[in-house]
Order: sequence, then structure tokens, then C-alpha cells
Amino acid sequence: MIFTSYDNKEIYVREWTKVSDPVGVIQLAHGMNEYTGRYEKFAAYFNGLGYIVAGDDHRGHGETDEATLGYAEGDMFEDTVKDMAGIAKFYREKYAGLKYVLFGFSYGSFLTQAFVRRYARFLDGAVIAGSSRQNAAAVRAGKALADLGGSVKGKDAPAKLVNKAVFGGYSKKFEDGEWLSTDAENNARYHADPYCEFVCSNGFFSSFFKGLSGLYKKGEGAPADLPVLLISGKDDPVGDMGRGVERLAKYYKGIGVKDVSVHLIEGARHEFLNEAAHREEGLAAIAEFIKRIPVRKK
Repeated sequence: MIFTSYDNKEIYVREWTKVSDPVGVIQLAHGMNEYTGRYEKFAAYFNGLGYIVAGDDHRGHGETDEATLGYAEGDMFEDTVKDMAGIAKFYREKYAGLKYVLFGFSYGSFLTQAFVRRYARFLDGAVIAGSSRQNAAAVRAGKALADLGGSVKGKDAPAKLVNKAVFGGYSKKFEDGEWLSTDAENNARYHADPYCEFVCSNGFFSSFFKGLSGLYKKGEGAPADLPVLLISGKDDPVGDMGRGVERLAKYYKGIGVKDVSVHLIEGARHEFLNEAAHREEGLAAIAEFIKRIPVRKK
């Protein structure tokens, strides 16, 4: 479906709605350099448990901006959070009374962190996957590098230096250079997919780092009664090999969130849901969390 967002931009939304007697809705927020089409197995699993699944191809990604992958006009991070809020409102009204959960992975997990600060009224729970509480100094340095690239090469130009600094650092942590996953077939599909592995723009990274810098400022980081599951591979460099996930859990507990769960999957890297050896553990943990959380009184 095409969703017209707050600024009249057309956002592509992929839906999996073949559920005869739905018990809930899962809105998904995908990662950087990918799109919702990679979540067919995730959606099929939760359709089988009675959940409708839907998610947008974020600005600069997938079928929303297939002609300008990695770039869109405006503040891409902020605008995408607003897109997600509009989509949440749409599905909450369409499926009124059903449990509603936001699942965010990687880039989508940081969008989800921003979402729960401002739009948690739409949610009964949040799953923050492949995530971390990022180092503030690294975020400032990344933004400075992206801003410099934007002033020299243009906001729409690929941010090659930032991309190399971030993902090159992740790759160096593994002998095979494949930080994404332990699954060779998954990695090959990712490398071959034209909607994946492009270099995001200077404008994208500048917006992204700006968004990250605002996640832990004073104010409501998440309501006390919003259940949160943090799930990642134990060997995920985005989560600092589990340490960044624990920092994030400490942050949420410190601001008063009562129900914060952490699930680290031993041996898994970033895309645990696409690793044959770890997919079932990840899906089962997410399903158990969603099943036990109540519908919040908003």
C-alpha cells in the first residue's frame, strides 16, 4: 500500500494481513541499507500466531525511494519517525482493540528508541533489536564527518568516509569480514540485492547522528508502563558485543521503565533473524514477549 505521510510524501508500506482471527498487529521498522521485503519469514511466523504485520520502506530505502537509495530531501531520521507515527495511527484505528507492538531492527531500532519517546501512546510494547546505547563521542564525530562531506560533496552524495569508518570497523572484528551474520547464504543474498549494500548519503548520516544525539536527553525516554524487549546477537558489533545492549537496558531501567527484558543470543551476529542457527531462538523470544504483554491503558 502507499501511505501519504504528513508532508504528502508517498511511503511504500508492505502488509502481511492474511490472518483469519487476528490477535494483534506488529509494525516493523527495518534496518539501514535494506527494506521490508527481507522480512517475509518474520511476517509468516507471526501471521501463523495471529498477528498482522506491516512496515514501511523508510525514506531513502526500498520502494519508497528506489531511484535515490540512501537519500531523501529533509531530515530523514526525524521525518521517518513521523512517517512511522502516522502509520501507527492508521493501523491502530483500522484494527482497534488489538494488541499493537513496534519491532525495530538496527537503524529501525534507533528509530524505535526515538518513537517511544514521543509516540508511545500508540504502543502496547516495543521490541528493540540489533541495537545499543551508542557512544556520545562517536556520534558527535560521525555527525561532524557527515556534515563535512555534505559541505564538500553535497548532502545527496554517498558518505563513503562515514560508511567506511562505521562498517569497516565492524568488519574488522571478524576473520571472514562478515559482521552482518554467520549465515553465508544470507550474506550472499544481501550482497546481491540491489536494495541493499548501497552507501547512504551525507545527508542521511548527518540526520541519523543528529537523531542519535537526542535519544538520551532529559525528558521522557519511554513511559514507565511500556514493556520493552532488547534482543540482539551476543556477537553483534552494533551492540558492542552485548555491552551496548546492557547500557541501553540500564538507561531504560534508570528512567523508570518497569518491564525491561534483555535477550542476547550466543554466537549470533547482527542479523540473528536471518541466521539459520539462531532464527528460531530469536523468533520464539520475541513471540513470548509479545504474548505476555498486556494491552496498556493509555
